[in-house]
Amino acid sequence: MSTSAPRTATVTDRLVEANRAYAARFTDPGMGARPVLRVAVVACMDARLDLHAALGLELGDCHTIRNAGGVVTDDTIRSLTVSQRALGTRSVALIHHTGCGLQTLTEDFRHELELEVGQRPAWAVEAFQDVDQDVRQSMQRVRTSPFLPHTGEVRGFVFDVTTGLLREIDPNS
Repeated sequence: MSTSAPRTATVTDRLVEANRAYAARFTDPGMGARPVLRVAVVACMDARLDLHAALGLELGDCHTIRNAGGVVTDDTIRSLTVSQRALGTRSVALIHHTGCGLQTLTEDFRHELELEVGQRPAWAVEAFQDVDQDVRQSMQRVRTSPFLPHTGEVRGFVFDVTTGLLREIDPNS
């Protein structure tokens, strides 16, 4: 007879258990997929950014697109295109933040990965040193995308992780 030690609970197990508790008290809000405020927010995946709390958003208010750095990549454009063309968003808010991990990386990260795994990633790291300039670049990528019909309301911000305040970036400075 084999006896195996009980499996140690993982972080994912904790998430699944929390979901069971959530589902037990969940009621369908009866809303559709179209965001009420017709806005898409593109932000960094950094765990210190609680976007809904920081922006006063409720469930159903916006589309949230997050990635490392909050940079506008081809996949971000894909998501924004679906958001605008199929689900009615009209505004885009881009939110980078102070102390971003991408400020400590370089494109050498891809080379190091290639050496480690034997294959270079198809994607760029999109590392940057100047957060304000990277916000400007992201705004420009959104504004010039031929796939996005609604580019008149594109604004960019830097979230300060120590104060919680947003600072708007002038796209022309």
